[in-house]
Amino acid sequence: MASALGSLILFVVSLLVGGLGIYAGARVVAGVEDYSHALVTAVIGAVAWAVLSWVPLVGGLLALVAYVWVINWRYKGGWVNAILIALVAWIATTVVVFVLGALGVPVTGIGVVGV
Repeated sequence: MASALGSLILFVVSLLVGGLGIYAGARVVAGVEDYSHALVTAVIGAVAWAVLSWVPLVGGLLALVAYVWVINWRYKGGWVNAILIALVAWIATTVVVFVLGALGVPVTGIGVVGV
């Protein structure tokens, strides 16, 4: 039971970190300040990534395109803004994961590609 609770806590913290990254990207690129919107985007993006990344040979590319499509769908501004939001999200999440890792907190960024 303790390991299940620990896994659940790690999942929630990782989702919050991923949502924070998307929030930062959306705030910088699109001027949107809605953390709950970013969290939902992170969940949908994580599902898209999980479903498509398993496709042989092209799964990573399909998953990346789907992830950016989710951001494009959830935020106004078109494909360029979606790509920029994803890039800022990746940078912000990588920094947070690195800092938390240095403090001994082993998290990832659920909902942000490659973190």
